[in-house]
Amino acid sequence: MLKNQVRRDLKWLKRQARKDRRITVALLAGVMAFWLRQLPFDEAPGDLLRALSFGLVAVSGLTWLAAAAMTAKTIRTPEEPVAGLRWVSRVQRSKEWAFWSAGAYVAWHVLQFVTALVLG
Repeated sequence: MLKNQVRRDLKWLKRQARKDRRITVALLAGVMAFWLRQLPFDEAPGDLLRALSFGLVAVSGLTWLAAAAMTAKTIRTPEEPVAGLRWVSRVQRSKEWAFWSAGAYVAWHVLQFVTALVLG
């Protein structure tokens, strides 16, 4: 009975990971589309704001690359149970990194909005 429960739980985890992978790919595509839509973006006035803006762009880009690399490693579903758990973990981490990338984009966008509101 215990073996059946573990097998059922592993199937559920894999099913959830496939959903998470679809969410991750959609989120990565969305972030990329939004960044491409923003280019070329205006320089922020002042050294501090320019550095903060560049930092947010760099963080978003690096986390996007990390999430994309982890997602690319999860193309095939492994057959072994232990490898399946590693696969599930990798999918979850890639989803987290994709959300970090989206969060950095949103922070950059808020910074641009507040800068325009205060200075304009």
